[in-house]
Amino acid sequence: MYTPHPDRYADMPYRRTGRSGLKLPALSLGLWHNFGPDRPVDVQRAILRRAFDLGVTHFDLANNYGPPPGAAESALGDALKADFGHHRDELVISTKAGYLMWPGPYGEWGSRKYLLSSLDQSLGRMGLDYVDIFYSHRPDPETPLEETMGALHSAVQQGKALYVGVSNYSAEQTREAARILAELGTPLLIHQPRYSMLDRRPEDEGLLDALDELQVGSIAYSPLEQGLLTGRYLNGIPEDSRAASDSPFLSADTVTEDLVGRLRTLDEIAKSRGQSLAQLALAWVLRGGRVTSALVGASSPRQLEDSVAAIGNLDFGEDELARIDALVKV
Repeated sequence: MYTPHPDRYADMPYRRTGRSGLKLPALSLGLWHNFGPDRPVDVQRAILRRAFDLGVTHFDLANNYGPPPGAAESALGDALKADFGHHRDELVISTKAGYLMWPGPYGEWGSRKYLLSSLDQSLGRMGLDYVDIFYSHRPDPETPLEETMGALHSAVQQGKALYVGVSNYSAEQTREAARILAELGTPLLIHQPRYSMLDRRPEDEGLLDALDELQVGSIAYSPLEQGLLTGRYLNGIPEDSRAASDSPFLSADTVTEDLVGRLRTLDEIAKSRGQSLAQLALAWVLRGGRVTSALVGASSPRQLEDSVAAIGNLDFGEDELARIDALVKV
């Protein structure tokens, strides 16, 4: 029987999410990959246990995570029942709906019918009465935002979610979503954007500024840019890497000689800080406190430990930031 480490809260920083009372760990565990039937169950369980032992109290999912869709939620549900039954109130569990989940006109996007049906299915897979955060995973260009935000509000009113968030929304869409939710009486808690040293759109397009103004939290996904900001690509494309596969998230064309050269220089900066390239990338996303939490995936407990070690040095000098900007803002 799993017994959590007694000092699990000793080292992890917890950051307040916007103006809410909810704090999130600086690093959260995303179950986007590695939590499906193609992965050993004992490894999945070991990752979740190690995460909790290290103070990672937030597990982030979506209805379509797997593969196949729904598999990650089912895997977490089994783990919650086996290992975390007495620790539910120490965990923040989030899920999302927005991408294709089942066939037909009601299986994706942002209608009230889809979002609330999806949430019921997610709760069933995880064996939960509620999630802590329920997200609209992407804006729907054909459904009024009032309907999508109204569905999130209803989830809270029905006791099926404690907080609500959005993901992949622009700054303008986020402002409007926050306005609608405020009028309904359910504040927008958090935004989940893609953000990394190599993807600066939340800065460049004003999203981080909007979140600051709205006092809404943020949790960055893909802070390691699908593995580019790790040591895997410092010598080109490994045969067993994501870029060498048919992954829709990272193509071999992306890994140019110029990029590899810049990654090697970033790795040198990381070493001068006593960090790996991945730890540098995570620390950079968390710098200054503008981002509440960074989402990391893990294929093993050791990989998770390496990511969590990034919290040991989250401070940057102006010269370091300038050197990094010179490398990634090209």
